[in-house]
Amino acid sequence: MSAVSESMNRRMTLGLLASRYGFDLDPTFATEVTITSIADDIDSVRPGSLFMPSAPVDVQQLRQAQTLGAYGAVVPHALRGKTEGIQIPVIYAEPTAPQLGRLASEMAGSPSDSLAVFAVAGNDAQAVDQGVRDLADFLHMLGNPVGVISSGNSQSLERYLDLNYPLSILDVQRTMAVCAEDGAAAVILALSEETLKDDALQSVSVDVLGCGDNGLGEAEIVKSVARFGCTVGKRTHIAVRTQESDALASQAAAAYGQTNSSALSLSISMVLAAGVRKANIKSALRVSRDLN
Repeated sequence: MSAVSESMNRRMTLGLLASRYGFDLDPTFATEVTITSIADDIDSVRPGSLFMPSAPVDVQQLRQAQTLGAYGAVVPHALRGKTEGIQIPVIYAEPTAPQLGRLASEMAGSPSDSLAVFAVAGNDAQAVDQGVRDLADFLHMLGNPVGVISSGNSQSLERYLDLNYPLSILDVQRTMAVCAEDGAAAVILALSEETLKDDALQSVSVDVLGCGDNGLGEAEIVKSVARFGCTVGKRTHIAVRTQESDALASQAAAAYGQTNSSALSLSISMVLAAGVRKANIKSALRVSRDLN
């Protein structure tokens, strides 16, 4: 996580955190202590961090976090009275996934609000990764700086990111913040268990959700990705291959001498759903053909 550990750097006081989420702060006079990042494992702890472990924690780990400069730690209520020798403030809580998602998003600067978020789903992980790569290439061809979050190859614009998969809630928010800071206009997510842990996309609003499994209805597509916790709301456009996208992709594939146009068809359908005009897509395909 070293490539993105410094991206979650908004500030919040422990008092505000405790009151906003209903957590118990000890000591109560530590309300003005200000944290600048969240760490979910010891290796991610930096001076100013709130240590919020994603796995069971013991006092020895809390001592390590304290030594590394953590300004506070979140531990379960079961540890109340068992933190002798810990001099940093302790918050007793069992955060839910939605709570952690909201907190992580806020600390990261709500990156999904400033990015166009595309997500590719499907039953075949390799096909999902291919769909992400194809969409990234297509958006780039249309002139959009893009970030990619996929176990096959995550990157922020031209910079490759060394991440540990599958990604957690904090990992996703950190990585999206990096993409936003680098100037990406859009980020593409691979919705697969190889890339994401369950609930990893809490507080991530998806603008366009594409699915390569033809024949699935919108409700089935939404249900298939619910495990990742992404927000699929009224403003989310769900895209599948259509006759129109197939026709455009077939024309482009014929021009390139290719035989498989299905992946390009899904990319075209997703871009159309995002509001890009058909004329602009045709123009981009024409320019790409001429350059090749």
